[in-house]
Amino acid sequence: MLAQLSGSIIEDWWGEARCRDGEASLAAVFFSEELQDIARAKTICSACPVILECLEGAIARREPWGVWGGQLFLNGKILATKRRRGRPPKHPRPEDQLPDIPVPAHLRTHLRTA
Repeated sequence: MLAQLSGSIIEDWWGEARCRDGEASLAAVFFSEELQDIARAKTICSACPVILECLEGAIARREPWGVWGGQLFLNGKILATKRRRGRPPKHPRPEDQLPDIPVPAHLRTHLRTA
């Protein structure tokens, strides 16, 4: 849903997003490569009232990367998993566990597997 505001087009739901603070102070968290930042961004999204609208919008715009609608994007696709670079540890680190936010069934075709 789009609305006209001061000569530019904005999406109506954007004002309700939990990540929007008017100062872009969370941009570094939502566009980070660090697992703890990605986990924080996904946690913020998990309680957002417009998570589905955000996710659908990111898919429609083919967002190249970042966390959108609780999902991590890479090259315009939802990345199914993310892990640290290098060899996986024998015992998973608790800080490497990302919140599990399920992709709605009608959007699962946009998943990218590693």
